[in-house]
Amino acid sequence: MKYGIVLTYTVTPRWLALSREERNAMRTAHLEPVFTAYADRVTARFFDAEAFTGRISDFAVLETDDLGAYYFLVEALRDTPVISKGYLTFADIFLGVEDGFQAYEQAALSHGAGSR
Repeated sequence: MKYGIVLTYTVTPRWLALSREERNAMRTAHLEPVFTAYADRVTARFFDAEAFTGRISDFAVLETDDLGAYYFLVEALRDTPVISKGYLTFADIFLGVEDGFQAYEQAALSHGAGSR
């Protein structure tokens, strides 16, 4: 099964107080290596949202067939100074199954269940 995850987060005033050069250096040193380490199992796209909502500043759309790899990616992110030192906080996380109803229908048909 392919899972889609929307990982919402907010950068804190502490992050915004850094210069853009400092932010880019932290992103390069701490965040990019984590995503690179899991890139063969978890794909990620990043979106800015602060101009459209006051609840979060950004979100990532992740896709994976391996929820364990996703979980380990999040744990590795939590170990970085970006999160452990309060530059970024996670908010809501939404998880879904790509075309899950189709997988259910196929499984139900093969087991003779799911019909009314």
